[in-house]
Amino acid sequence: MSAKLPQCVFSAEQVRTHEPSAAEQSAVSMYTLMERAGKAVFEQVTKHYPHSQNYVILVGVGNNAGDGYIVASLAKQAGKQVTVIAALPDRPLTGDALTAQEAWLAVGGEISHYNPQTIKTADIIIDGLLGTGLKSEVREPFTKLIKMANDSPAPIIAIDLPSGIDADTGVVQGIAIQAELSVTFVGIKQGLVTGEGRAYAGKCEFADLGVGQAFIQLAAPSAALMNYDTTQGLAKRQNNSHKGSHGKLLCIGGNAGTAGAIRLTSEAALRTGAGMVKVYTHPDSVLAISMGRPELMVTTTDLNAALEWATCIAIGPGLGQDSWAKSTFEAVIQHCVTHKKAMVVDADGLNLFAQQSAPVALKNTVFTPHPGEAARLLDCAISDIESDRYQSARKLAETYSTTCVLKGAGSIIANTTKSWVCTDGNPALAVGGSGDVLTGIIAGLIAQGLTTEQAACFGVTLHAKAGDVAAARDGERGMLPSDLFAVVRELVN
Repeated sequence: MSAKLPQCVFSAEQVRTHEPSAAEQSAVSMYTLMERAGKAVFEQVTKHYPHSQNYVILVGVGNNAGDGYIVASLAKQAGKQVTVIAALPDRPLTGDALTAQEAWLAVGGEISHYNPQTIKTADIIIDGLLGTGLKSEVREPFTKLIKMANDSPAPIIAIDLPSGIDADTGVVQGIAIQAELSVTFVGIKQGLVTGEGRAYAGKCEFADLGVGQAFIQLAAPSAALMNYDTTQGLAKRQNNSHKGSHGKLLCIGGNAGTAGAIRLTSEAALRTGAGMVKVYTHPDSVLAISMGRPELMVTTTDLNAALEWATCIAIGPGLGQDSWAKSTFEAVIQHCVTHKKAMVVDADGLNLFAQQSAPVALKNTVFTPHPGEAARLLDCAISDIESDRYQSARKLAETYSTTCVLKGAGSIIANTTKSWVCTDGNPALAVGGSGDVLTGIIAGLIAQGLTTEQAACFGVTLHAKAGDVAAARDGERGMLPSDLFAVVRELVN
């Protein structure tokens, strides 16, 4: 993936450090950048909300406020009714923000104090309260303004990122603006695309302000953005290929009472195009797995023979953590380490890994933890994982020498050298069994010849895009993970 600006994310520090140099190299002043930022916001507001007449613009005291004053001036000149509410009206502004404030006053604008009624009756609210520098809990009077804005029926447009969001991690600092649209500048902030940040940012629009090419020469992206349309899919099949050409995948799991998980995994692998799929499972689960899906081979005996047969292994869904699960797990790990066989590990496979006295280094492996499993693997709290999803995914990759898929809104894929963030996906995928399907998709792609890195990246976007297609057709609520099978098949073709 080329490092074009809209396909990358950056830390707030990178943008702060390199933006002035990028402006200088592009022969524009920092105030011109502020004017361009304000213009970009106003253009997006008029594009998305063309009939909005009554603008309320909330401003703080930094450059974010300066952008807000530019938006206010442009809206007033366009004949809109504009109210600017300053969080700290008595605090003097400095630098470019002051210049923007003076330009607003010069066109006859006024600066108002906090007024709940004005916010309640707005058609549109522009958030220019707090910028990318926020690193501590939001305090009064910002808290009060953010709460009032969120309680208003009007859509909120965030300048650069929603106030109250940590620009690097996406974590809410006590309270944050719930934006419907965020317009971000120069470099996409990494906190906008994962975890809580993704939920609070709404739809994201990007403007490089004419300095993008200079900026990308100065700053190395912290992660690449990817979606189904930007990832490389599968090559066309040869006419003379046969079932053995497309991999032999062994799916291991489905303890007594949890057959459904490994059934979802194994069928997902078939629907993704794996040539042959065998399930090694608990004797009590054979009927539940094989009924209605005769294409799956199911076995409960001679695990070693099944492992020898396989070119790739998926372990964990419905595995459990009892003696059957543990002895099965140990045999699989020993085989994969000895034979350097590709493996996808999920669910109880990850939980059993977390119980090992020392991390097992596995080169050819994909881990697919949700935050709870990630916390167990790193022996920390879930809040620690979510407080910096990028760092957590990288740490997992390094600790276990694996490719890690940290699931959640804006799933992060990391290996020991690179990170990616998936921009597809929606809340319909937040349902039990969804992760089992993802495991099967990734394993099915590895079986067909993709590397663990390629399979993790394409598999995550394929799964997320299938969720988007299914939700667009039938709605987000009530979607079953098995509803994805038909869509996955469409997309891989």
